[in-house]
Amino acid sequence: MEIYAKVLLVILIGIFFLFVIEMVYAAYKKEWRYRSLDVISSLSAGMTNTIKSVLGLTIVIFGYQFMFEHFAIVESEVTWLTYVLSFIALDFGTYWYHRLAHHVNIFWNRHVIHHSGEDFNIPCALRQSISKFVNISVFFLLPAALIGLPPEIIAIVTPVHLFVQVWYHTTYIGKLGWLEYIIVTPSQHRVHHAINPIYMDKNLSPVFCIWDRAFGTFQEELDEEPCVYGVTRQVHSWNPIKINLNHIWLLIKDAWRAEKFVDKLRIWFMPTGWRPADVKEKYPVVSADHQQFVKYDTHVSDRLKYWSWVQFFILLFMVIHLLTHIVTIGVPQVFLYGAFMYLMVYSYTSLMDKDPNALWLEVAKSIVGLILIYTHSTWFSIDEWINGGTVAMALYFVLSAVVVAYFVQYEIKNQAKLQLSE
Repeated sequence: MEIYAKVLLVILIGIFFLFVIEMVYAAYKKEWRYRSLDVISSLSAGMTNTIKSVLGLTIVIFGYQFMFEHFAIVESEVTWLTYVLSFIALDFGTYWYHRLAHHVNIFWNRHVIHHSGEDFNIPCALRQSISKFVNISVFFLLPAALIGLPPEIIAIVTPVHLFVQVWYHTTYIGKLGWLEYIIVTPSQHRVHHAINPIYMDKNLSPVFCIWDRAFGTFQEELDEEPCVYGVTRQVHSWNPIKINLNHIWLLIKDAWRAEKFVDKLRIWFMPTGWRPADVKEKYPVVSADHQQFVKYDTHVSDRLKYWSWVQFFILLFMVIHLLTHIVTIGVPQVFLYGAFMYLMVYSYTSLMDKDPNALWLEVAKSIVGLILIYTHSTWFSIDEWINGGTVAMALYFVLSAVVVAYFVQYEIKNQAKLQLSE
């Protein structure tokens, strides 16, 4: 857990570095394409996924080690070629797992968060799932196990493979000539994130675009068809936890409402978007039209945007604390810490959604935080890292409840009253 935490921290630093480069370029070109709340939502989704990953909150049926020990046909001597083959095998397996996520209802739930961003930028890459409760992706690494690629090499290559999928989440890089025939480029991945009918479920490859070209899922970005980003069933929320559970909640409701028992069972394994005919008729769900697409926005004040950034950076501080001191914090405290940060994300992104219940969520968060300090006499041993850290956290909990009360009363409720009076 400690080593994995350090790897995650390095990956996070790398992603933020790429984001800074993208922002500097955007400012230089005077083509600013960011919305504060969208960026905060994306970055917060990344933090929730990081917490889930480091705490190992996914059921693994069996790991790659098991497949390697039981199914390897040959033993490979570790050379530079072993790393290359491992990277290619991982890319091939990821393509098929990704394709499954796009075409089967229940698996789309663990991927919808990544496509929910209606702006396309580096932070969008951080929109990763926390709803992947059971890990089945290892099944797609069977070819790697058969040719005897060692588990320790796969473990080294995996984070590298993940990181190199970040850079192409940008609109600032055009087509890249001959590279378009070898690797996944920003142009190709823009197509993948678009809801235009011609682009849907295309360009599924993670690094090498040869899989798309070989298996019929490639689509070039067309000048006459600008990409419209998001999902057809718009999530209408900045809250990454809500977004993660949005699709599966619809499946649960549809399965409950379906009259035929067979529909209650098959809905989970039908093509993405399929709904029983009787449910579809009684409970229609609006699908977005890419030609008349309106991005979700809550039109909040600059003050609320600044406060949301403050909340995010405090969360980031907590995540860094968790990753760098996971051994010192210990078990079960690390799980309490993770649960608290989930509550925090749910709270401040609800305020971004202009949800009046954000106040009670923030009060609950602050009370829980103060109780944790009282019962443990410290904020997860933070004073060993920063002198006076526990006192600072206690003051933050009190202040945050007051600030959110102000926003809910004077920005959310008063605006709602004005709209009703109009």
